Amino acid sequence: MIKRIIQYIYTGWCAVAFVVPMLVLAIPMVIPILISRKLDFITYFLIRVWVYCFSICTGIWFVGHDKKRVNSRKSYIFVINHTSFLDAPAIPIAIPSSLVALGKKELSKIPVFGWITSRFAIWVDRSDPESRKEGSQRLKQMLSGGTSVLVAPEGTRNNTEEPLLPFRYGPFRLAIESQIPIIPVVIHNAGKLMKRGSLLLRPGVVHSYCLPEISVEGLTEDDLDSLTQSTYELMKNKIIELDNQ
Repeated sequence: MIKRIIQYIYTGWCAVAFVVPMLVLAIPMVIPILISRKLDFITYFLIRVWVYCFSICTGIWFVGHDKKRVNSRKSYIFVINHTSFLDAPAIPIAIPSSLVALGKKELSKIPVFGWITSRFAIWVDRSDPESRKEGSQRLKQMLSGGTSVLVAPEGTRNNTEEPLLPFRYGPFRLAIESQIPIIPVVIHNAGKLMKRGSLLLRPGVVHSYCLPEISVEGLTEDDLDSLTQSTYELMKNKIIELDNQ
C-alpha cells in the first residue's frame, strides 16, 4: 500500500516535471518554427533541453543508440513502436533530425503539450477514413519539401504481451509513393517504466535504437505487403533480442 502511494506521488511529480519546463520553453520553442522551417534546429534543440530537464527532475533517462545511421540532410520516414507515453520524450533523443509526426487527434487536446506539438504534428482521427487520407496527403507535401516524417505503424499503444501489434500499410505506402527511405526506430523499456494499462511511472532508462535504412527505390504497390512485413520482422526481432539481454 505504502509503495503504491509513493508511486502515485512520484507520478504526480513527473507530471509537474513534464509540464512546467514545457510552459517555460513553450514560446521560445514555437517562435523559430513560426518564422521559418529553416530555424527548426533551434526548436528541436529546445525540445531536447525540455527532455533533459524532465530527466534530471524525475530520474527517467533517455538514451539514443546508432544515431549515426541518420543523415540529417536526407528525408526519411521513421517508423516507431508505441508502448508508452514516454515514447514522446524519447523521440527527440532517438532521432537527430527535425521531423513532422502523424499523431492521434486526441493528443492535440492535452493542455500546452497539444498546442506546442501541433506545430510539429499532423493530427488524424483514426476512425475517420477521410481524415486519414487528408493526413497522408499533408505528409506527402512535407516529404516533397525535404522534411522527415514519423509514424507509428501499429496505430495505437501496444497493451498486449506481443512485441508488436500488426502494422498498418499507411507509412509503407507513403514511402513507396514518395520514394523516401524508411528508418525503423525501436524504443525499448518505456513499457516497463509505465506498465501496460497504467499511467503510473517509475524511474529508469529508456533506450532507443535506429535500425539500418530500408531503401524503397524502384518499389511499387505490388511490394507493399513484403515491405511492411519485412520491416515488422526487423523491429520485432530487435525487440526480442533486447528483451533477452
